[in-house]
Amino acid sequence: MSKLKTSKSIVKRLKITSSGKFFRRRASRNHLLQKKTSERKQKLRKISRVFSGNILNFSSKLPYVS
Repeated sequence: MSKLKTSKSIVKRLKITSSGKFFRRRASRNHLLQKKTSERKQKLRKISRVFSGNILNFSSKLPYVS
């Protein structure tokens, strides 16, 4: 049986915990930061969990993640 391909773009964007939860960075933190308040930028710094509806899509593209 041939090897399964891992989606490298998802590997770079997500972190997986030992219990199998997926974490991601928040969007809107790369540019146009001057108009955003410092409080808003602090909230964007935190990582967040991936929406439960998307976990099946991500886990199918990461075949060797337990």
